[in-house]
Amino acid sequence: MELIHADRIAPTAWKNGGGSTRTLLALPAGDDWQLRISMADVARDGPFSPYPGVERWLALVDGQGMALEFEHQAVTLRPGDPPLLFDGAAAPHGRLLDGATRDLNLMHRGGQAAMRQALPGAPWRARQRCCGLFALAAGRWSCADGRQAALPAHTLLWLAMAPQAYMVFDQPGLWLEFSPPVSSGNS
Repeated sequence: MELIHADRIAPTAWKNGGGSTRTLLALPAGDDWQLRISMADVARDGPFSPYPGVERWLALVDGQGMALEFEHQAVTLRPGDPPLLFDGAAAPHGRLLDGATRDLNLMHRGGQAAMRQALPGAPWRARQRCCGLFALAAGRWSCADGRQAALPAHTLLWLAMAPQAYMVFDQPGLWLEFSPPVSSGNS
């Protein structure tokens, strides 16, 4: 079990000057990741960076909202909305609704991944090999196998091996899960 405090990670400024990103987790580490979880502070309107071959989940953590303008549709995200899944190659234009925002990104290349809302007190069980919880507010995480942890706001709890038991968080949060791609071997 690993606890990653987002506010303790130094932000990396974007080349376009529109914000910054804090990489909370990259598996494997470095630029050739299969899974990347990051928190972005968006200061102004602008295009998302394209990530061809990447499936991307996005949830708004703080701020009033952001309108994402894709080629054929527009989607508005606000804090508390379900996470949005989209093709990383789409690279929508983001328009802030009323000031800066903070969002959580889960991106993966191959394999299976998901991001879901963690409703206070509602049990959840991971379907993938690895899982985590991003705390939107300070609270207590517990697992039916007996493990517990106090989580400050904006902390990622990451489990390299998902428990075969239900988990609960007593505050709003985001459940994350991931299984790497299965490599095909010669038989």
